[in-house]
Parts: sequence; C-alpha cells; structure tokens
Amino acid sequence: MFAIYNNGSVGFRSTADNLYQIKNLDAPSAAFLKPDDDTLFQDYLNKEKKKNGENPAVKEQAVNAYKQMANLDISEAVYHVEDIMTRDIFYLDHEASIKDAYDMLKEKKVSQIPIVSFGKKIIGLISKKIILNLLIDDLDNSRAILNRKLKDLSLSEVITADPIADIRRVCQVMIDLKLDAMPVVNQEDIVVGMVSKTDIIKAVSHLPKLQLWS
Repeated sequence: MFAIYNNGSVGFRSTADNLYQIKNLDAPSAAFLKPDDDTLFQDYLNKEKKKNGENPAVKEQAVNAYKQMANLDISEAVYHVEDIMTRDIFYLDHEASIKDAYDMLKEKKVSQIPIVSFGKKIIGLISKKIILNLLIDDLDNSRAILNRKLKDLSLSEVITADPIADIRRVCQVMIDLKLDAMPVVNQEDIVVGMVSKTDIIKAVSHLPKLQLWS
C-alpha cells in the first residue's frame, strides 16, 4: 500500500496500480510485479489471525499463498519494506524553523528530512533544494525566510509506503517516480522509517534470497 500526503492530509491511500493511474504513468508489466492487489497478503493474514490467533503455521500458510500469487519460489523469503528500512531516522517538528532544517541537513549529511507534527505524524519532506529555492525567490529577505517555521510552508506532496509493502513494489515506484527515498508511514500516519536507494542496495548485497523481480 502507498499513500500521498499534502501538508499532513491524506489525499490518497491505495495500491501501486492506483498510484500509477493518478500519476498518469503506465503500470509495470504484470509479468514483473504480482499480485496486482497489494492488499491481498495483509487481508489474508488479518482474516486468518482472527480465526486462529497468533499461529506460526497459519502465518507460514499465508506467506506461501502470497508467494504463489506472486510467482515466487515457496522456499524463498518474502521481504517487506520494514525489513530493510532505516528505523532510526532524523526528523523535524513542524514548529522548527527553516534554518533549523538547513542546519540538520548539513550536520547529518542527509538529502531530505521528514517534517512531522505531534506524535510523529507525517507532514512532508524538507531538502536543501527546497530551502535554496525559497532563498533564491527572495534574496533580499533571506533572514526572514530562514526564520520562518516549517508549518507555514506550502510543501510538495509526499509519497509514502506502508511498512508491509512488498519491496519489489516500492523499488518499482521509486524508479518510475524518480524518488531517492520514501518515508515509511503506518496506518496511523506515523513515520516509522525511511527507505532509500542505499537501503535497497544494501539489502540486495546482504540478503541473497531477496527476490526483487519475479
């Protein structure tokens, strides 16, 4: 599952295929990414959990059913974004200033940082590029701009992934939408991690059973 947030409000929450529709992009060939509905796996788990409780055998059955739908070898592991994402991330409260954001970006040597409200609920992303554009637009008032609070900015929409999203889906979306990183946000809109191209490369290097493409 994926979501699109506009300054803290959810404008979209659905499957990758529906995300491609609203972005006016051709969805990947079904030969590469299955099943078409990202919710099938979690729906199955939820139903079986209600009937059988926390039964490891039931979970294994659900995973194998998912693998068969996705044309994956049953002997191989299925990996979700939560398995490879960076959990200990830097973030900024929306009450912070643009200067605070710039200082953190510089200090932590990261390309972008999530902006959150109370309870780590996602608002958007801030980057050096965004800050630079704001300064260039009004060079005579650079000090005032740097003192502005992040909550007063009109931030671009941010695309997020659910923690249980299939890594293969996330990789394809990041490639097609030219995203260097993607916040991982749960159903309560809380940021629980970030997944970047670096995380994916590390996963491929260290998880020999990881199947990106079926």
